[in-house]
Amino acid sequence: MKISRILPVVARWLLGLPLVVFGLNLFFNFIPQPEVQLPEKAAAFAGALAASGYMMPMIGLTQLVVGALLLVNRCVPLALLLFAPFIVNSVAFHVFLEPSGLPMACVFLAVHLYLAWVYRAAWRPLFGKTEV
Repeated sequence: MKISRILPVVARWLLGLPLVVFGLNLFFNFIPQPEVQLPEKAAAFAGALAASGYMMPMIGLTQLVVGALLLVNRCVPLALLLFAPFIVNSVAFHVFLEPSGLPMACVFLAVHLYLAWVYRAAWRPLFGKTEV
């Protein structure tokens, strides 16, 4: 079997499995919170998301749905599209507010970009010439 056929499957699992786990964790809290305290601005941002009452469940549900779609290989371009705002915000959060998580955020970004490239044919209509 060619590596070009195996690598996208591995990438989908590398991105999808953690998303399912982290999505479920936002609802069931089975992963203990780290002992390290967040910097003040990072804690304020995370606190604001939690205080909104809807943002954390929406993030958890989005992670769960995206992860499941990636794992079952259904609607992968849609899953990548749904995940794009989350990964951009995650990288920005770690660049500007909490740099210790930046390496992992960059790994997720790299896998996401690789899969977006693999499924680039699905994006073609978005960037094509439109007629009115």
